[in-house]
Amino acid sequence: MPKDRYELASSTWDESELQVMQNVIQSGKFTMGERVREFETQFAAHVGAKYAVMVNSGSSANLILVNALKYHTKFNLVPEDEIIVPAVSWSTTYYPVTQSGFVLRFVDIDRRTLNIDVSQIEAAITPKTKAIFAVNLLGNPVDWEALNQIAMRHNLILLEDNCESLGGIFQGKSLGTFGLGGTFSTFFSHHMSTMEGGLVCTDDEELMQVMKSLRAHGWTRDLPSQNHVFDKTGAAWDDHFRFVLPGFNLRPLEIEAAIGLEQLKKLNSFVSARRTNAKFFSDLMSKFTDIEIQTELGESSWFGFSMLLTGKLRGKRQALIALLTESGIESRPIVAGNFTRNPVISHLPHTIHGDLSAADEMHENGLFVGNHHYDLSEEFDLLKQVLNTFVGRFEQ
Repeated sequence: MPKDRYELASSTWDESELQVMQNVIQSGKFTMGERVREFETQFAAHVGAKYAVMVNSGSSANLILVNALKYHTKFNLVPEDEIIVPAVSWSTTYYPVTQSGFVLRFVDIDRRTLNIDVSQIEAAITPKTKAIFAVNLLGNPVDWEALNQIAMRHNLILLEDNCESLGGIFQGKSLGTFGLGGTFSTFFSHHMSTMEGGLVCTDDEELMQVMKSLRAHGWTRDLPSQNHVFDKTGAAWDDHFRFVLPGFNLRPLEIEAAIGLEQLKKLNSFVSARRTNAKFFSDLMSKFTDIEIQTELGESSWFGFSMLLTGKLRGKRQALIALLTESGIESRPIVAGNFTRNPVISHLPHTIHGDLSAADEMHENGLFVGNHHYDLSEEFDLLKQVLNTFVGRFEQ
C-alpha cells in the first residue's frame, strides 16, 4: 500500500505547542490545575459561553453532560426517560445516554445536511421524552431555530453534541452554545488538538457545578463554598474529601490545557482554511452528477467532506473505497453510519421512530474524505483523477 497522499487527518502543532509542553514538564505540575482553569476561561470566551468544563475527551464531555441531568434540581431526569438522538453519529453520542439510565429514541437524518431530520422530531415525541441530543455532523449546523421552537412547545431539554463542529456558526452564534450544554472534542483529528481532550460549554451555573463535581469523583473540592451541589462547611480538610455525587475520574492534564491555549490562538485560521478548501471541494464535486455532498446550513466548519453515491453509482462504494485506497486517499464511513445497524445496539435500551431510510442510504452508499487546515489543491487534483476513473467504469 502506498504512503497516504491524501490523509484523513494531520497535526496542527508547531514549535509553540512543543515549547509549552516543555514548560509544563519543567514546572512539575501535571494534574488538573491553573492551566486547565485558564483554558476553560479562554475557550468559553472564544465560543461565547459563560462557562466551560474541560475533561479528558469529547466522549467524557458527553458523559458528564447527560449524566448531570439526573442531579440538576430543575430537571431531575429519572431512569427510562427518553432522549431523542439522530440515527447517524459517533458511538459516544449514544453510550452516555444509556450509561446514565436513559433510553435512546432514534430519529432519521436529513440526507442533504446529514443532521437529524427536524421535520420528524415532533412525531417522535412520546410522554417519556425529556430531551433532544442533536449533533452538528461533520461541522454542519443543525437548524437550531426550528429545533428550539420544538423544544419550547414540548418543554424539552436541548443538548448539543458539537464534538465534530468547533468553529461552526448558525445565525451569528457559535455552535456548541445553543442547548443547555454543548460538547466539544479536541482529539488529534479535530479542528484543534490537545492530544486527548474535550469540553462542555454552558450558561447554566448549576449545570457547570454539577459537571465539575462529576468530573472528579463527585466531590465538592473544586466548587465554591456556597454552590448548587452541596455547600462546604468551611473545614478545608473535610471539604476536600466530601463525596456527594456518584461521579467519575475524567480530569484532563495540565499539558493538554497548555497545548489548548496555544491552539486557540490559531483556531480561526484553521477554520478559515477549512472553509476555503470546502469551496474548492464543492466546485470539484459539482461535476459528478451521481455523487451528492453535504448541504451546508449556516456556516459549517467542515470537519470532512462527505460523498453519497447515487444513480448508477449506488451500490458501488466498495469499488470506490478500493480505488481511493490504491491511490493513497484515506476514507471512512460517514461517522458510524446508521448506528442502529451496529451489533452493540442489542446492549442499548432504545426505540426507533420511523424507518431510518436516509440513515440506511448513508450507511450503504456514503463515505467521507478528510479536510485540513492547509491548502488541499494537490489532494483535490488527485481526488478528481480517481473519481473520473471510477465514474468512467460505469458510464454507458
